[in-house]
Parts: sequence; structure tokens; C-alpha cells
Amino acid sequence: MSGLFLPIDGSGTASATNVLAPNASPMTLDGTNTWMIGQGETVLIVDPGPDDERHLRRIVELLGERRVATILLTHGHVDHSGGAAMFAAMVSAPVRALDPQHRLGSEGLDDGDVVTAGDLELRVIGTPGHSADSLCFWLPADAALLTGDTILGRGTTVIAHDGDLADYLRSLDKLRAMAELAEARTLLPGHGPMLPDPIGKLDEYLEHRRKRLDQIREAIRAGAKDVPEIVEMVYVDVDRSLWPAAEMSVAAQLNYLKNL
Repeated sequence: MSGLFLPIDGSGTASATNVLAPNASPMTLDGTNTWMIGQGETVLIVDPGPDDERHLRRIVELLGERRVATILLTHGHVDHSGGAAMFAAMVSAPVRALDPQHRLGSEGLDDGDVVTAGDLELRVIGTPGHSADSLCFWLPADAALLTGDTILGRGTTVIAHDGDLADYLRSLDKLRAMAELAEARTLLPGHGPMLPDPIGKLDEYLEHRRKRLDQIREAIRAGAKDVPEIVEMVYVDVDRSLWPAAEMSVAAQLNYLKNL
């Protein structure tokens, strides 16, 4: 069944629940997925989402009497982090992120860190590429991987202006190896529905990147002279509303090819 028909808001695993932000767009798909981690008295919140008071108040209502130990950011893009300061004030919790400018409190986040809420733990995995500060979180209790914008529930990830394709490919390889070794069962993305075949999706992403790079090489051989011309040739089957995002990815791919 297409991801378009799968439930997103309220979906999740035994320990993770999705609270979908009302910021749907071509870039954010159905909206930003805020993940509530934990079923005990203390929980973690991953990506409170945009600066939207309605969404933040809904998270608070769903929390009930539970306490937020920590707010975690997969990365600092505004659709994931814009509401963090307001939400932190609402629930009296710190915000932890890789990039210091997005932190509220003394603690950051880095590859290899472990964050806990009661008996539950999240393990931090550094996955630069979509952005320089991108992180994923491994939830061992559910064999689930929270992927932010590194892997989406539908479509493919854009390499943003603050990202790097070489880093992204290394991150995909890292996640692929980790998913196999840890026997991951589910991907919990930052946008779109949860994904039940982590290794299959990671293989799909890696193959897609190889195919796009081949298409860009072919477009250059066919006479494309700049990013817009490459997008027009390579992304002909993609809705034109997404072409600005495609231009970011093409620029990143050209930079990657230039440095091979």
C-alpha cells in the first residue's frame, strides 16, 4: 500500500508515538513528525517541530502527567527546531542538539551519546549529509531508528545548502551496516510514514543516489551547462514545485563529482 494511505499521526512502536505537526508542504510531506519516546512517567521528545503553538500545546495535552526529561533535535532546520524554545518553556526541559546554537541548557549531543528516560534509552548516531548537524537516534527497546531527514517516509532526501553528499553517502553506509548488525525492524522518519523494512529502504536510497549521479554525468555529456539545465533534463518526471529543492541536490552532486 502506498505511504499516502498509511496513518501517520498516532503511529509508532511500543515506546514511540508520532504527533504530526500541521505544516504539510511539498518539502515537509504530511508535516513534521514529532516523536514522543517512552511510556513511563518520564519521556523524551524528538523534534518538537515548527513554531506552532497549537502543535506544541497538543503535545503537552498528550503528555498528560508525564514529565519531559529532554528535548532532542535531529538537526536544526526550522521545521524540526522552530518550536523548541517555546516547548522547552512549556515543559521546563532542556534542548539538546549537535549544533550549539540550537541548545537550551549545558548539554549537547554527539555521536555515541546515550540519552535516557527512566529505563528507556536512545543512542545517538552522527549522520551528517542532509545537513552538517544531522543526527539519528537508535531505540534499542523497539529495534527502531529515528532518522530525521536522513531517511524520509516517502520520496528521497534533499542535500540542503548546509549539507554534503559525500558525508551523506558515508552516513547511509553507516546506517546500513548498523541496521543489519542490530537487526533493525523499523525506521521512524522526520516526515512521512514509518517504514517496516530498514535495510530495504537504505539499499533503495543508496541505489537512488548512484542512479542520480549517473544521470547527472549523462546530462553533462549531453550538453547541460549549469544546475537549472541539469534539473530540467534529470528531474523531468518530478513536479516543478520541487525543482528548487532538486537544484540544491544537483549542486551538492556536482560538488561531489568535482571532488572525486
